[in-house]
Amino acid sequence: MIRHLYFCAFLALLPLFGFGQTFGIVIHGGAGNGINPEQLKGEKAEAYDTALNNAIRFGYSLLEDGMDAVSVVEAVIVELENNPLFNAGLGAVANANNEVFHDASIMRGSDLNAGAVANVFGPKNPIQAAIAVMDKSKHVLLSGRGAEAFSASQNVRMLSEADKTNYIQAAPQPKVSKKGTVGCVVLDMYGDLAAGTSTGGTAKKLPGRVGDSPIIGAGTWADNRSCAVSATGDGEYFIRTGAAQYVGSSMRMLELDLQTAIESSIVEIDELGGEGGLIGIDKHGNIGWHFNTKGMFRAAHTSEMPKPLVEMFSK
Repeated sequence: MIRHLYFCAFLALLPLFGFGQTFGIVIHGGAGNGINPEQLKGEKAEAYDTALNNAIRFGYSLLEDGMDAVSVVEAVIVELENNPLFNAGLGAVANANNEVFHDASIMRGSDLNAGAVANVFGPKNPIQAAIAVMDKSKHVLLSGRGAEAFSASQNVRMLSEADKTNYIQAAPQPKVSKKGTVGCVVLDMYGDLAAGTSTGGTAKKLPGRVGDSPIIGAGTWADNRSCAVSATGDGEYFIRTGAAQYVGSSMRMLELDLQTAIESSIVEIDELGGEGGLIGIDKHGNIGWHFNTKGMFRAAHTSEMPKPLVEMFSK
């Protein structure tokens, strides 16, 4: 009897030490109708494929090493923010005044704590500013100069004036809004979920505009009771529908599986006339994504998969 009790206790503790717990990561690099085989091919397509492969393999290796979910989300999004291929950090697009501003958010599924920054141009990696808000303040969302000052006070690496000039000069201004927001959702080997999203917003947006990326429940959501989700696309529609939290709530209250819940959220956005996509991972390590555009940069790797899955176009 005593041996049986010890054995049961041992089994119960295995997930705490990373044994028997499925873990994984899903990332996105934006969704849009410009992501299609006709317009995106050759060296440019190869560049995106390489970037997605590098990011997903990097994040998965950190999970294998035992890193916690929030830290993996941070590391991977920093990697994507530093890549000018994506509309976040270094690759952020300019607004109507030829200014660059960043939005980012992070959420931890174990305690529903979250942090976000909006309309900032100072932190080199906006996701790290969002994490500072979550961990070092009693607030969830800081914006503008206040967010920049707080970030600097918390030793978040800031852009120099020369860096800012380079960011503005390099900012693309396409005729249509670039949907290259980046996001990352993670289930670590300890059973904890986290989600993060970072963006430069839409090209030629009105000064002061804030999309869904820094809005908890719209662009980012993580709850250990259900799933972790990150969004990309027409932010206004994701805000109006509470798209990211909708997925988690549908799983908990309606008992939908992750993929069905994601698809249901995108259907609602589609019916309103919005475009974009969602990625997610649930508490069991199941992955899901769905979008109503011609393509979405996306990749996934879990401990149940033999190798990473990287895709760009719709099937």
